[in-house]
This record gives sequence, structure tokens and C-alpha cells, in this order.
Amino acid sequence: MSLVIVGFRLPLTTLGAVSLIATMLMWLPLPAWSNTCVLKAQHVGLTFPVEKLDREWTCRLQPIIEDYTTANRIGPFRTAMSESIFQYLLDHPPTAAALINRLDLGIYKAETRGDGLYWGNDGEGTEGLVHLVYRDRESRIYYLEGTHHSTLLPNIMGKAVVLLRTTPVKGSGGTQAMDTIFVSYTRLNDRLLSGIVSMLRPIVGWTVTKKLGKGVEAVNRLGLEMRRDPGRVLREAADPPPLPEGDIVFLTRALTSLPAPSGMDSLGDSISR
Repeated sequence: MSLVIVGFRLPLTTLGAVSLIATMLMWLPLPAWSNTCVLKAQHVGLTFPVEKLDREWTCRLQPIIEDYTTANRIGPFRTAMSESIFQYLLDHPPTAAALINRLDLGIYKAETRGDGLYWGNDGEGTEGLVHLVYRDRESRIYYLEGTHHSTLLPNIMGKAVVLLRTTPVKGSGGTQAMDTIFVSYTRLNDRLLSGIVSMLRPIVGWTVTKKLGKGVEAVNRLGLEMRRDPGRVLREAADPPPLPEGDIVFLTRALTSLPAPSGMDSLGDSISR
């Protein structure tokens, strides 16, 4: 954020004093209240390792979770994808978005903006920044800041905390799959909108549920396409401009190890067709 002062000319001595004060403030300790920030571990019957978050993130997430506009538990959703591929795509949102787009499974966009920081757009009015706050094999915690535009609601700006729980399972026919449960807390930025939350809560809750569910469904369709025609997935990944080399190497290794679809003897056979 930037602060713009219009219509005032500050003398050089004043600017120097302001700079000195700002520098001193940077070295002041964090307010005492930050030492008391605590996140509950239990969320709708699921336990998350919130004690592993650093103090700054704990204090940033606490007001959203404790003073939310909407709270939702969504899932479990089943995704036709092995754990290794699923976790890789979670770690590389731009790769997942690119594959979904190239295979005509959705219109998502994603860009890396920093370490664990991504910008995303679902092509249907929602976009924002996603911070990966914590991850392990079964749990992830995200902090989101974004906007939503629709014909049903005024433009909405808000923050959200999304807790993700993933579990490897066996799908139909004994194939590998992943079950996913989301717990989301959303808080609107606009005080006016927050003031009429009783009317907005059902709509906002429905929107959050729809967005998360649609995203999981797109990933599920990607997993099904990987099994049905892995060669096509690799061709689209390599199509100019190709995905990063690391993505190509991982996808080639992961898709080669998938069981061959009926009627195809190998991955190479599916590529040649």
C-alpha cells in the first residue's frame, strides 16, 4: 500500500524528521497483544497443526477465524489422481491451471508472485492472492485476499482462511485417488456489506462452496484425462510455449507409471495415436 498526500509541500527538515521517526518505529517491538494470538486447532471436527504457524501468521489469521462473515465445511471431494501428482499440482498452481486450460477443462489462470505466494483468476469474476501459510503431507493452510464480481452482488473484497485436509484412498477398481475436505472462513472488508451480513451470508456461503467445488471438479477431470489419455496431456504440456522443464520431467515420469488405459499397451502407444 502507498500513502499519497496531495496539496502539501513539506520542507526538507520535516521530511527528515518523518524519516527518522519511521525508522525508529520499524525497530520497535511488536505490540504486546501479538503475544496472545492463539488459533484453535479444532475446526468442524478436524484437527490442524496451527501450533506450527509463526506468531505473525497466527495474529493475521485469528481475526478472520474468530470474526468471520461465513464459515463452511465442504467435502469430502474425491479426485481421480495419485497422491504424488495431486501434491505436485498443489505445490505448482500455475502448472495445474495451464494443464486445465490447455485441455479445455476450465479457464483458470495462475501466476507465481513469490515464495508460497500466487495470483489466481477463475475466469468467472473471482481473483486474488493466495498465500501458502503451512503445508505437510495431509494438511495445508492458506490465506487469501481477493475480489469477486457478479450480477447478484456488488463487488466484494475480502479475506479468507482455507484449511485443507487431504487423504489418499482407493477409487473404483482399486485405482489411487485423493479425498479432500475444505474448511473456509471468509471475512468481508466492506463495513457496509458486513452490516447486512444476515442477508449476504447465504449468498456468500453458496459462492464460496461453488468456487471451491468447481475447482476440485476441474482437477478431478484433469486426473481422469491423465488416465484416459496421458499422451495427450504430455503433448499439451510440451506444446509451445511449453511448461517449465521441471514440470515436463515430473509429468513424464508420473504419467508413464500410470496403468495403461484399456486398448493401449503403453504411454508411447497413446502418444503415437
